[in-house]
Amino acid sequence: MTSEEKDQGEGAGNDAGGGPGNGTGSGTGSGEAPENAAQAFPDRVYRSAAAMAGGIAMLAIGLWLSIDAILGGEGRTPWLALAGLLFAVPLVVAFTLRPAVFAGEQRMRVRNPFRTIEAPWGAVETVRAGYSSEFVANGTKYQLWAIPVSLRARKKATRHNERIASGRPPATGPGGLFGGRGVPDLAPDESELREKRAPSDQSVDELRELLETHGGEEEAQGEVAVRWSFEVIAPAVAGAVLLAVLLATS
Repeated sequence: MTSEEKDQGEGAGNDAGGGPGNGTGSGTGSGEAPENAAQAFPDRVYRSAAAMAGGIAMLAIGLWLSIDAILGGEGRTPWLALAGLLFAVPLVVAFTLRPAVFAGEQRMRVRNPFRTIEAPWGAVETVRAGYSSEFVANGTKYQLWAIPVSLRARKKATRHNERIASGRPPATGPGGLFGGRGVPDLAPDESELREKRAPSDQSVDELRELLETHGGEEEAQGEVAVRWSFEVIAPAVAGAVLLAVLLATS
């Protein structure tokens, strides 16, 4: 049974019995429903928890300041606050809450700040993480905003692996009055004796494994589709124009 027939069967079961058809992915975030029934993904979802937390905090602070200016401001202040919200909110959402990578057996869908890229595995040449996470499809490089690279985490994982390879016990967290290294445990946990990978490198490894496993399948062939996210661009441009007009005529 092909994946497409399986999806149709699951959809029919949902119509008849009302049961859920999609499972939760094994990525770093929660699953989301595909945009249309023809898409058989996502199985895994990757997001940046730090970016999402920062975006929520910025939105909360911005809304608080803007509402205060709208309710208590005089003259053009409320209009400037509204224009600022219209301009800033889409940008904050675009760079913090929006980025995500949805990876399934046939393709992956990459949601960057201003574009959505849908790439079948057969069109993807490589997935890699250097100073940033990216993939190459049909000779074109695309960034993976949802999987930011942390050089600090990568160096920490490298130091841990070097200690394990040399037979030394893994280092514990900071301890003591001045934050010095604590005394290693006499019996380290088994997980501490395994090699570690930085979160971004681990996510890229999983995507590369999907590419190697499904890249040659017939269902995973096709062309890369890129769509501009006008639902983000349009309100930000409108807010910028309104803000510029208000400032120019003040």
